[in-house]
Amino acid sequence: MPRLAIFASGNGSNAQRIIEYFNEYPAITIDLVLSNNADAYVLSRAANLGIPSAVFSRHTFYETNQVPEMLKANNIDYIILAGFLWLLPLNILSAYPGKIINIHPALLPKYGGKGMYGMKVHKSVIAAGDYESGITIHYVDECYDEGKIIFQAKCQVSESDTPETLAEKVHQLEYRYYPEVIDKIVTM
Repeated sequence: MPRLAIFASGNGSNAQRIIEYFNEYPAITIDLVLSNNADAYVLSRAANLGIPSAVFSRHTFYETNQVPEMLKANNIDYIILAGFLWLLPLNILSAYPGKIINIHPALLPKYGGKGMYGMKVHKSVIAAGDYESGITIHYVDECYDEGKIIFQAKCQVSESDTPETLAEKVHQLEYRYYPEVIDKIVTM
């Protein structure tokens, strides 16, 4: 039975959708939510859904083995990033080769890289006059948003779209596809 950990830095709406999806699927479990932000709402979401969580500091994450040891202690098989904003260190990448999945709110390789997250992405898409945007689900490597692409889904960008309306279109794609793609990957 695959055991998953979710890393998130903020609100956690994608994390909640993933947890709820797998609550209906007993062959896969979400066993841990980890955050680098003690004030992240994802921690409340996890508690409300009965999922253990933990918070770590920058020092702990980058200069110790505490996070990979916590993952190992919980028998975690896959790491799912859901709005997690830090680059993963080598000790985690090497412990989970090909088993770390992320979602990006644009069609990579456009609008990816350090600092490109949330509304910054949607503002960039609108400013560039692109006619489509979407999501990219990809494996994680040592660079921001450069891992092998697993799946993309598109939405149209209309002339009347604002960054906020585009964000809502992209969120709907995330909520629909991210849990399904995770399901396919971890049961292969």
